[in-house]
Amino acid sequence: MFSFLQTAVSGLSLGCVYALIALGFVLIYKATEMVNFAQGELMMLGAYVGLTFFSAGFGIVATIIGTAVFMFAAGYLLDKCLLRRVLGEPQFVVVTLTIGLSLVLRGAAGTVWGAEARNFNIPFATGTENWFGLMVARKHLLIIAAATVLFTLLYYLFAKTRIGIAMQGTSQNQLAANYVGIPVKRMFSLIWGVSAAVAGLAGISVAPVLLVDPNMGAVGMNAFAAAVVGGFGSLPGAVAGGLIIGLVQQMAAFYLPQGWGDAAPYLLMLAVLVISKEGLFGRVGQKKV
Repeated sequence: MFSFLQTAVSGLSLGCVYALIALGFVLIYKATEMVNFAQGELMMLGAYVGLTFFSAGFGIVATIIGTAVFMFAAGYLLDKCLLRRVLGEPQFVVVTLTIGLSLVLRGAAGTVWGAEARNFNIPFATGTENWFGLMVARKHLLIIAAATVLFTLLYYLFAKTRIGIAMQGTSQNQLAANYVGIPVKRMFSLIWGVSAAVAGLAGISVAPVLLVDPNMGAVGMNAFAAAVVGGFGSLPGAVAGGLIIGLVQQMAAFYLPQGWGDAAPYLLMLAVLVISKEGLFGRVGQKKV
């Protein structure tokens, strides 16, 4: 039983990271109908930026704030200077651009920070907690706590603030948002900025578990599976899908033969698509023309 619970905690912590990255996929897709295959590399970039701040002597709070600001600016400028130019183009063009962007970010990280893996020793992330005989790694608890705070802040942003409601309106109906005076293009850039900031903070959160290296963005594909499982147009679905994928992956890795843990997210994604092409929490959208 203790082994099952420890695996479950590990799966939940990994699922929280997937959920944060999946939120970026869903936010961008709902607003612009783009699938950003560079989302994992934005997470990797955030981990490197956070490591740079922390190594320069900044405290962990200043590191988090600095990384969020840097990644928000990077996402905002990416949309304004590059991605906005392919709006309305065929999906093949958009997918190719974001895949190319992911390769550029990976190569740039290797050039700037080097190809070797590096440790990011976040305070309070080492050691374990003993809960009535259940040994839980603090790094997993840190990820779950950080993700919970981020989920709460994002809920407050989109449900309680004017700019968040404007971003939601833009993602739901661009034409109607434009008619009521919402600057749609600016909202696109803000959504890209928020998505990049969340991905960057996810990179800091997962840094105690994964070594920081240019290839750590590969976990973005698992987050893509999480977004599909939850429903690509649903923000709550992205969170639920991330948690489900994390749990399934860790359980498969622990109880099944070697290799099943890596395959489990994609097998689950295929199974869900066979049952419902909208995912577990997605809904079929209809547009009147």
